[in-house]
Amino acid sequence: MSRDELRQLVRTVPDFPSSGIQFRDITTLLAHGEGLSASVDMLAEMAADLGATKVAGIEARGFIFGTALALRLGVGLVPIRKAGKLPVECIGEDYALEYGEARVELDPSIIESDDKVLVVDDLLATGGTALAAVRLLRRAGADVAHALFVIDLPELNGAKALAEEGITTHALIDFAGH
Repeated sequence: MSRDELRQLVRTVPDFPSSGIQFRDITTLLAHGEGLSASVDMLAEMAADLGATKVAGIEARGFIFGTALALRLGVGLVPIRKAGKLPVECIGEDYALEYGEARVELDPSIIESDDKVLVVDDLLATGGTALAAVRLLRRAGADVAHALFVIDLPELNGAKALAEEGITTHALIDFAGH
């Protein structure tokens, strides 16, 4: 399956969550067995030479791709959770949303001093969530240099924001607009 065929499996929902937004919905890609498998295969090809010892999946859709990628690479998964979801002592990182703030958290005890962690999520927009995950992982002692996404919305400059933090981004497909 080609990247163009993957792009066709992503549903665009106009004016969601507000007028003028073109929401890129991966539900249709996830429901397509061949497309889901191909997207994980392509992510694994991108990650093959990056030397990751763990994959960090960002809640929630990043868990889907992160877990599949970790399995393909034979490494562990580091869940980056929304605030208040972890039953153990954790560290957190706040980040800005369009209308307010959010927080991601991590159990730092699952990071080893020599871990090279690859961040994975479904979509890169402004990069706020991914940047929070990178900062959190680094505070826990991880070496983080790469982030993989299924979709990039380049006009929102998330890759540029991550590059300013020393993160190289890789995406399977991109969409113009937002």
